[in-house]
Amino acid sequence: MPESLYIDLSPAELQKRNLLLKRDREAGFSSEVFAEKLIPELRNDQSVRAVTVCFCDLEGKLHLLDYNKDFFLGALDNLTFDGSSIKGFSEQHESDLRLYVDWTSFRWLPASVFGPGKVMVFAKVANQDGSDYESDMRAMLAQLLQKLKEEKNMKVLAAPEIEGFLLKGVDAEQMYSESTPFEMATRGGYFSSLPQDDLRLFIDAFAQAKLMLGFENEKDHPEVAPAQFELNYKYTEALGAADQILLYKLVARQVAKSMGYTACFLPKPLVGINGSGMHTNMSLAQDGKNIFFDGTDHDNLSKAGRNFAAGILTYGKELCLSICSSVNAYRRLDPHYEAPNEIKMSAKDRGSMVRIPVGNEKSARIEVRSVAPDSNPYLVLFTLIKAGLAGIDKQMKVPAGEVQKLPGSILEAIDFFEHSEFMKSILGESVHRKYLQLKKMVADRSPRELGSFVKSGEVIFHHEIRNQFLWSRF
Repeated sequence: MPESLYIDLSPAELQKRNLLLKRDREAGFSSEVFAEKLIPELRNDQSVRAVTVCFCDLEGKLHLLDYNKDFFLGALDNLTFDGSSIKGFSEQHESDLRLYVDWTSFRWLPASVFGPGKVMVFAKVANQDGSDYESDMRAMLAQLLQKLKEEKNMKVLAAPEIEGFLLKGVDAEQMYSESTPFEMATRGGYFSSLPQDDLRLFIDAFAQAKLMLGFENEKDHPEVAPAQFELNYKYTEALGAADQILLYKLVARQVAKSMGYTACFLPKPLVGINGSGMHTNMSLAQDGKNIFFDGTDHDNLSKAGRNFAAGILTYGKELCLSICSSVNAYRRLDPHYEAPNEIKMSAKDRGSMVRIPVGNEKSARIEVRSVAPDSNPYLVLFTLIKAGLAGIDKQMKVPAGEVQKLPGSILEAIDFFEHSEFMKSILGESVHRKYLQLKKMVADRSPRELGSFVKSGEVIFHHEIRNQFLWSRF
């Protein structure tokens, strides 16, 4: 079939199709229900040529496998890959792992970003015998959310605010060295970026791609630092929110590359200006009601909301490695640049780990400000939910007295994580050990002190940037 005949739906049609799928996800339809509709549709649609299957490794790097559509549909019960090629997954002697499609994650893809004739699904990673693979944090998060739904009729809602930088050059991160530091694509920022500035053109193209994927855009803008961007979108259920984080970064990188730039999600690629965060808004709904809202409270935040926040703050140091997972992330926790490194909650102080945004019965929530944009979104939400629920179960109070700070380096965060019985209990011994090993490996390849400029090791050995060639340059 000529390439021109492959699926190339209009932006409006793509948005419509993906929003309909999103509504079904939010309504709670199962993967089986989605499959009953989508498999025959795919089989009969000759304009679709390939299915992009996604999964996420333990550190948070997105992996993509493109399957010929006909092969994919004929091998749904036998999709495999080499797990030993993924850091933190299986060992060489037990390398083969399975992929089971989560049809609820199905998306129609814009040809302008992904190429013609493609659709996408996320998949669950499984062992050779079909049992759940312990290092798949997406599956762990999905199980937790399903348990809350079945046992408490509770839903977790989330919306991240993902910041990044637009840098000059293609693959700028892989080319980084101290002698050739990053260059900003523009000097324009918050209110100084003109309509036809390259940053603004990138944001416009990126926003259009997000719309087509069903993100439900809300506000697109440059951020405080020069060449920095943030594109906000609608609250949704937690698993879909985590998927959207990975898609957001993937699409941003592709759009930037098509313009000759790099979309960078290192928390602090440029010293001397604000870093990039991923403020994570969260709330709980039970029996369809937002249980974080209390109109009699001065901040409109309920006791359950305060207990939930207290759990996150109480375990803040121990879970810090899961929300600030790279060497570079600890540059961002610098108090000179609006750093959210104080273990406290506030409605106003943006240096607090947890903030209470202005909210009503529908929008009351907490905002965890310390999360870095390069962290594993499934691990982030899983650990924050677990800590928050522990806060509710144990009726925890927001820490009082002298304000403590989050760890100031990855080495300090590793120490808290390693000795945390809470993190071991929620992740399991094996995942806790694997994640710890991965973080130690990268920390050991980086300077013990951050210093005043970004070192090559913290960039080229970063989990979202490194490849086999870069890893061998140690």
